[in-house]
Amino acid sequence: MIQIRKLYKSYDDVTALNAIDLDIREGSITGLLGPNGAGKTTLVSILTGVLKKNDGQVTVQGLDLDRNPDEIKAITGMVPQSLALYPLLTARENLEYFGTLYGLSGKRLRDRIAFSSEAASLQPFINRRAGKFSGGMQRRLNLAIGLLNDPKILYLDEPTVGVDAQSRRYMLDTIRRINAERCTTIVYTSHYISEIEQISDDIVILDEGSIILSGSKEDILSSRDALAIQVDSISGAVSESLSALAGVTCETGVIYVEKNDLLAQSIIRVASILRDAGATILNMHYDTNRLEELYLHLTKKELRDEE
Repeated sequence: MIQIRKLYKSYDDVTALNAIDLDIREGSITGLLGPNGAGKTTLVSILTGVLKKNDGQVTVQGLDLDRNPDEIKAITGMVPQSLALYPLLTARENLEYFGTLYGLSGKRLRDRIAFSSEAASLQPFINRRAGKFSGGMQRRLNLAIGLLNDPKILYLDEPTVGVDAQSRRYMLDTIRRINAERCTTIVYTSHYISEIEQISDDIVILDEGSIILSGSKEDILSSRDALAIQVDSISGAVSESLSALAGVTCETGVIYVEKNDLLAQSIIRVASILRDAGATILNMHYDTNRLEELYLHLTKKELRDEE
């Protein structure tokens, strides 16, 4: 559906995207994760035609981004993080205005407004001013506007920022339903790792302009089938002793014991070493990978403030 090859973008002396390669499957929901400044917004801005790339190639459903920008925009919808609506207009007036920008009119416009407002559950409030809406309702109106042109590809940039739990659940359910019923290809950017884990088919993690992990959620989260033992701290010597055990690996603050025929024996040995070292076990859980742990391991834990 979307093929990205050697995509490069810089701002003066800062590299925002460093020759990345990525394929986004048709009909999938791709979750895009990364710290502040990782390049997520730059990537989405290039794919939606807001920014020009410095180098590389992007094709969307066989269309080249450089040669066919208008054709690509015609099949693309965008729900930005910043609310894109007019607070003094009613929900209907907002949908009518943005619908005309998409070139819709007459029955086609009315049908698309009916679909979009129903998808976002805005029918009871369609004639109310958008400025009177709650934060969650404004986010839903933002989503409805992004659906007006019946896009084949929908980009969602932090669509649930600042909304309550009920609105977040409704929006996620709506996005999944649109993907399932209309086979819409969705690129979903969020800082809520739990949302990405919940909604995505594929996951891409960006950091410092490069892709550090990409694959199906199933493959990524099943790559480690182990017991995770979280400890307060261990010395390098203790870590080496643990890592010498078959099926045991150590990462910062976490010891992983692989599920195999030696699991029970390995747990006893690990517990013995930790006891002798005076280490405190904070938590134990047996599961596949937890995306948040994997994400923090790959991107490190330092704060990433916007610059």
